[in-house]
Amino acid sequence: MSTSRRLRADAVRNSERILRAAREVYAESGPDAMLDEIARRAGVGIATLYRRFPNKEALVRAVLEQGVEENLAPLIERALVHDDPLRGLADLFDASLALAARDRNTLAAADNAGALVTELSAPFLDALAQLFRRCQDAGAIRPDLVAEDVQRLFGMLMSVLWTMDPDGAGWRRYTTLLLDALTRPDPTPLPPAAPVVSCDPVEPLSSLRGATGCTGIAGSHEGVAGPASPRTSQD
Repeated sequence: MSTSRRLRADAVRNSERILRAAREVYAESGPDAMLDEIARRAGVGIATLYRRFPNKEALVRAVLEQGVEENLAPLIERALVHDDPLRGLADLFDASLALAARDRNTLAAADNAGALVTELSAPFLDALAQLFRRCQDAGAIRPDLVAEDVQRLFGMLMSVLWTMDPDGAGWRRYTTLLLDALTRPDPTPLPPAAPVVSCDPVEPLSSLRGATGCTGIAGSHEGVAGPASPRTSQD
């Protein structure tokens, strides 16, 4: 192996060790963990860490992107072609909350957590919207859901993580409740959906808690699968 190829291989290995160490240290020590500790855990010098990741924001982004690529992207692909779209939707909710619970300290370490969530969650939210449409087409979920509901429902689930021990799986109670609400055979008619508006998170923890509701996307009020049929309440 040539010297240049060996150096490139060493750089890749160092990057992987740093990313793994960062995920572990943030999980154990919280979002205020020091980069020096991450470098020590990775077995590299702090100069090596900074060569690969010039600042904390770059490191946090790389850790989160790796988590999405390794843990969520493959499941998104499987969920979108699942024979049972409702099962695919449930699996995607479960996997996304599991990943968010695992990496929540890492995300809270970012100064721009709200913007980062918006960027990294875009493919996931697109997949959710597609699954919602497939479920509606199959008659598996209520027909009056609209585009704005998709990201807000996920935001509601995300907010649950901040009320419990992230090492547990208590959030699964609320994914189950949500799916039951979506699949009720005779749901209560919904009031109109409000447009999604932007907001300006002021600190990492609050921005993470509110990020999925602050994307600044104003969509149509038609159903996820098109305009919903008018419904009237029955006394």
